[in-house]
Amino acid sequence: MKQGLDLSQSLSSLKGIGPKRKSILLEHGISTFFELLTYFPRRYLDRNFTKDIILKQGDVVTLLGTIADSYIVHGKKSRLLVGFRTLNNERINLVFFRGVNFFHKIFTVDRKVVVSGKLEYFKGYQILHPEYEFLSDKEDPEDSIHAGRIIPLYPSTEALKEEGLDSKGLRKLMFQVLEGGGIPENLPTKIIKKRELIGRDKAFHEIHFPETMEAVQIARKRFAYEEFFYFQRLLLYKQRERQKVKRLLWPLPKSPSRENLEKNLPFELTEDQKVAVNTILSQTSSDSPAAFLLQGDVGSGKTITALLIGLHYIDNHIQVVFLAPTEILARQHYQTIYKFMGNMPFLGIELLLGGENKKTRLEKLTRIKTGESNIIIGTHSLLQEDVIFSDLGLVVIDEQHKFGVDQRETIRSKGKNPDILAMTATPIPRTLCLTLYGDLSLVNIKTKPKGRKPIDTRWYKEDRRTGVYNSIRKYVSSGRQCYIVYPLVEESEKVDLESCTVAYENLRTNVFPDLKIGLLHGKMKSAEKESVMEKFKSGEIQILVTTTVVEVGVDVPNATILVVEHADRFGISQLHQLRGRVGRSDIESFCILMTGDFISDEGRDRLEALVASNDGYYLAEKDLAIRGPGELLGVKQSGLPEFKIADLVSDRNLLDEAKEDASSFPLDDPTELTELSTRFSEGKFLFAN
Repeated sequence: MKQGLDLSQSLSSLKGIGPKRKSILLEHGISTFFELLTYFPRRYLDRNFTKDIILKQGDVVTLLGTIADSYIVHGKKSRLLVGFRTLNNERINLVFFRGVNFFHKIFTVDRKVVVSGKLEYFKGYQILHPEYEFLSDKEDPEDSIHAGRIIPLYPSTEALKEEGLDSKGLRKLMFQVLEGGGIPENLPTKIIKKRELIGRDKAFHEIHFPETMEAVQIARKRFAYEEFFYFQRLLLYKQRERQKVKRLLWPLPKSPSRENLEKNLPFELTEDQKVAVNTILSQTSSDSPAAFLLQGDVGSGKTITALLIGLHYIDNHIQVVFLAPTEILARQHYQTIYKFMGNMPFLGIELLLGGENKKTRLEKLTRIKTGESNIIIGTHSLLQEDVIFSDLGLVVIDEQHKFGVDQRETIRSKGKNPDILAMTATPIPRTLCLTLYGDLSLVNIKTKPKGRKPIDTRWYKEDRRTGVYNSIRKYVSSGRQCYIVYPLVEESEKVDLESCTVAYENLRTNVFPDLKIGLLHGKMKSAEKESVMEKFKSGEIQILVTTTVVEVGVDVPNATILVVEHADRFGISQLHQLRGRVGRSDIESFCILMTGDFISDEGRDRLEALVASNDGYYLAEKDLAIRGPGELLGVKQSGLPEFKIADLVSDRNLLDEAKEDASSFPLDDPTELTELSTRFSEGKFLFAN
């Protein structure tokens, strides 16, 4: 790497950075030149084209114009309406529900401003709480960097703006850094030529002070590739670190218990299940612990697959843990495993949940510590300090993305360098697998057990409700069972959705007074939830009104009708998970998606995709394209890397290229270790020593 500007320098050396500004920038993750320069623009205003924009509901727009008027509408909750006039002389209301007095003071008549946000339509076009930047009519010489045709607009909070660090203030800082000298290249010359990337110094200039929008895209490509490349390099280091860890416990190559179980199964394993078992077991003979991600669509038989693998450990007196995100799912695993293994009580199957009385918990902990219990199933309660294992050699983590990185590490550390088998019933698009689980070996179960029929999915609006209720009555009266799922537990002033509890009372009292209806939601006590589920499984409850607490794992083969209320408020993957609660036998099943009369175009796309396909892998790709990776998995839970500009949907080809290139260079370049530590929190941890 050639010498040049040191991007690790503190911002303190810049003109205009005092203690207050330094503190505010630090709160936004900006303390060095590198962090400032990679605080990329969110969007750009092209002054040449602001007149040509055609307003359309639902579009995210960036517009230049002036303030026509501004007034506060008083009421139970006051709001500010700011009349904004575009260069085409069209009026848009800017609506503020928070900071009403503050915004009323700054949005003064005739002030020139750039606004960005999503166009809604309610008695005229409006944008709720838009991003904004005021422009000066008089450009002084120092402001020449803001007077170009294309203006970058940066993410900016009120705290930043109060310190003069709106887009204009941030551009001044960017300009100072870029004028301080050439920025050294960090990518190998070979890659820059191969992938036709522009140099790093030029890319920083083009992304912050572009001449054309084409130049922005070229610079953006460079930085997106750079992020992917270094992330793939980080995964290579993680894989190497894992290989340094040595196996301490060895599962048996042949398992008598597995052979016994397979002989007595009431069904035949699918080909995918057989391949998955053999593939995973083939790597458990290596000197280093194995780590797998087992992906299987809803109802594909992941639990029995994991159990068959686990028996190779148990037969050698090695403990196996099943970690589940909810009590309902943990109980489901326990019941499934007990059903298959009940004739082998010597294997010691234990269920450990929160909220158990002290005596019961202590007895269970003792059996786990002494090794009397070999299969331990539980929730977050397994992560507590008082849970000590005798010889834990396999950790099965179900719905892996619902656990944080720290939680996954805690359960792993309780074992003796155990193998990890992460499972998910939410098929994860390939691009997310490469980033989230690039250091895990991927195994798929795509086929479902023989005899399963595709679920008949239909989307109805409010005018079909009576017919839906008539169908439910007909099927339930013939001996079937039904789920009705709502998105909320209790009434909320902020969200106009009918709550689960209110719906339950209405259905029980007015709609189906002659049928047995139960209520299940996450805020109920454990004993209550267990009681309701047992009654539903036994058929005592005919219709279960519930929240998304039944999203994963619940297995009641006689339940063949699922109704999802306000279905347009759910993502595709979550709806597909809910749909998987039915269709778990050879009986025809139905999924009814209920919505109001008016839904967004995006909501329509999601529902049409569900109606058209039962393929979870296809639907996951659709969901990723529509909602993005953070929404699909939940950013905090999933451990998504901190990409600042790369997009896992639009840049997937760059990700493939970066993965291919990353393995072409040796590890342990000191400069690269510094780069990875700077970029990724995992890098800081990995290279701390």
